[in-house]
Amino acid sequence: MNNRIGRFALTVILLSISIGVTRVFAAPASTPVFSIASGDATQTSIILWAHSPNVGDVTFEYATGSDFTTILGVLKASITDAAVPVKVELSQLTPGTRYYYRVTDSAGQQKVGTFRLPAEKGTHPGLRFGVSGDWQQGLAPFPAISNVSSRQLDFFILHGDTIYADVPSPDVAVPRATTLAQYRAKHNENVASRYGLSAWIAARASTQVYATIDDHEVANDFAGGSAPSTDTRFDANGKYINETNLYKAGLQAFREYMPIRDEKYGDTGDPRTAGKPRLYRFRTFGSDAAIFVLDERSFRDTELAPVPFDKLTDPASVKAFLAAAYSPERTMLGKAQFDQLKADLLAAQQDGITWKFILNPEPIQNLGVLNAGDRYEGYAAERAALLDFIESSQIKNVVFISADFHLMMVNNLFYQKSVDAKPIRTDTWEIITGPVAVDPPFGPSIIDLALRTKLITEAEKNVYEMLPMIGKDALVRKLVDAQLSLYHYDPIGLENSGIDARLIKGSYIATQVYGWTEFEIDAKTQTLTVTTYGIPWYSKAKLDADPDKIATSTPAIVSQFNVKAR
Repeated sequence: MNNRIGRFALTVILLSISIGVTRVFAAPASTPVFSIASGDATQTSIILWAHSPNVGDVTFEYATGSDFTTILGVLKASITDAAVPVKVELSQLTPGTRYYYRVTDSAGQQKVGTFRLPAEKGTHPGLRFGVSGDWQQGLAPFPAISNVSSRQLDFFILHGDTIYADVPSPDVAVPRATTLAQYRAKHNENVASRYGLSAWIAARASTQVYATIDDHEVANDFAGGSAPSTDTRFDANGKYINETNLYKAGLQAFREYMPIRDEKYGDTGDPRTAGKPRLYRFRTFGSDAAIFVLDERSFRDTELAPVPFDKLTDPASVKAFLAAAYSPERTMLGKAQFDQLKADLLAAQQDGITWKFILNPEPIQNLGVLNAGDRYEGYAAERAALLDFIESSQIKNVVFISADFHLMMVNNLFYQKSVDAKPIRTDTWEIITGPVAVDPPFGPSIIDLALRTKLITEAEKNVYEMLPMIGKDALVRKLVDAQLSLYHYDPIGLENSGIDARLIKGSYIATQVYGWTEFEIDAKTQTLTVTTYGIPWYSKAKLDADPDKIATSTPAIVSQFNVKAR
């Protein structure tokens, strides 16, 4: 590693991954189509969803047979505005059962979808589900998820940045969405047709989904528990950003376009959460697994001011940032959500549920101080409290699944109880998954950033560009590992971590692909197999130049490993 690359690692440039490069897309406008979805299932209920360009009545029928010879029920909803989808709720269903539903719109168009309800606790039927996050509407039709519908998943989690409200796209060619109509149009681009493909439409019809937000559903790097005066993008309505008109418009469009219940917090005793939209979900799937879907944006405190670039190697500046991050009153989740998460984790362990998957849109991995104010490192006391609770309560087989960084990366987790405390290794680990499509992903972003800041030369970048994908990933891995070693953390991967894992194919990092990750629990052994599918990333220019080639890209396995349950 040459000196410039070494300095690159030491100054943590590579970890500015939450950046998004604004692109102006020239792809054709999307074609409105009829689409359906199901989601937010419990053991006995589920939400059905439909979106049609035709106003009028929509009919939902459901059955346990794909031939619909015995229809169990019929529900109707009316579309009065073609921009607004409709939802109905099915209840009194049978746990663990596969259902089929048929939806007919006012023009006679008809689509069929399917879902399987979660099994009752005490059973081990096995489980297979998918997760990904981060997709820009101008990069549709999202071929990186084109195989989701063939995988017979029990559910798929739409894991934050489901729209990029602050990046121009074909249907919303403005710097950022500011109105309800614009937010709706962004979401509509996901469930419309472009270049003859509608990957999300097929995926959402093939299985039920859960969904949460990160920042781009509203505005980049927003903090919902802050005062509107801290962010000039928000109006002065309300005491908190989560009471402003802009936040409300973003959340309304998100909840309209997702097959989820419109839940709210009750009287929590905390004005930042009381009566506010509740996206947190705790769901169990037999005794194989539980999921805990978090909202890490709506209630967080104001992000800390970043360490200036020229102070990143200054110990005093770094320590001052970390000391502020360890302030015990700082929260990312809000007290109500944090307390509920702990209670549900403990309940899952006490009920004998094997795997616990915490869906946190922002990575919980410690990665250095550059731009750390927007990550859990900026809320270090709460991060440490959560990991310490998991360890002290002996909650086993906890996996954090995150997105946002535009790569796939796996590592075990450490925490410190204070700034100067010794790092504590845990038995938990994290996988960062995605992106479905963000131009550019992690690898190219970091190299471009290093070039712009003159930490590498044009010649060095050209060498990187000539490397095969495996070589590019290996270089980025060395850079990240160099950073992790500064904090005495383990390098990327699960080798020598104390976690019983085996790498089957590929690597524990992929920085050059668009894709998604599948999690499969074996019914008998409870072994977890994690498979990441991907396609080579494509730019807006490549998509415009050869849309047929890009749209027909076939996802392939880029990483696969398994972990034995404890």
